[in-house]
Amino acid sequence: MRQWIAGMLAVAGLLALGAWLVGRAPAQPGVAAEPPPQKEEAAPPPKWNRPRFEARADERRDMVRTQLERRDVSDRAALDAMRAVPRHEFVPDGLARRAYDDCPLPIGRGQTISQPYIVGYMTQALGLKAGNKVLEIGTGSGYQAAVLAELTPHVYSIEIVKALGDAAKARLEKLGYKTVECKVADGYHGWAEKGPFDAVIVTCAAGSVPPPLLKQLKPGGRMCIPVGPPGLGQDLILITKDSEGRVRSRSLMGVVFVPLTREVR
Repeated sequence: MRQWIAGMLAVAGLLALGAWLVGRAPAQPGVAAEPPPQKEEAAPPPKWNRPRFEARADERRDMVRTQLERRDVSDRAALDAMRAVPRHEFVPDGLARRAYDDCPLPIGRGQTISQPYIVGYMTQALGLKAGNKVLEIGTGSGYQAAVLAELTPHVYSIEIVKALGDAAKARLEKLGYKTVECKVADGYHGWAEKGPFDAVIVTCAAGSVPPPLLKQLKPGGRMCIPVGPPGLGQDLILITKDSEGRVRSRSLMGVVFVPLTREVR
């Protein structure tokens, strides 16, 4: 009887061993098992100094509440940026009292500082994240660049009118927006050596979308640009590029911008 039990136990053991061997993948001699892939840690958000201003802060809060939030600008980061940047520092002295009015204002040389609502709306449309790289075509007074610099330290801005570009660069540095890089050039060609960019914003009207700007837009990137004939209304176009490089566009609203010019002056 004992021999029979021992035999049965031996058979059961062999069956169990066989089942275990069947469930294993065949070993490859001389090849060590690969360790499981480690999950990449997200890069910490960048830190940079953003200046703060108390002067006319109440007017900025009123501007955001009445001109942006009551319309269709709801992105918190864009609204906070508009509250932070002292718009009155970016308009001519004679127009400083009107800095927070709901309209564009002339800044000289046939150029304007855009209506606060348009600045906030276009900033929201870019969907910027901290650390994104953004290209602006049309520095003007530097106001839009300062708003962008509230969202990311990597702001590159091009102005074609030398007097405006030089003044904007000095103004941004004086106010403490030291991470913004500016140059005077034909914005049609973009800034290839600084690209590619996560976002491109064009603050002057183009007859069509400049191909160099599309080329410098990263896959997954967004471009906001007014497109249409000068002197008439244009369409504010949002362009997106997917991970395969396919480009899509849609009209956001009708706008009126000064034209994109091609000659540095």
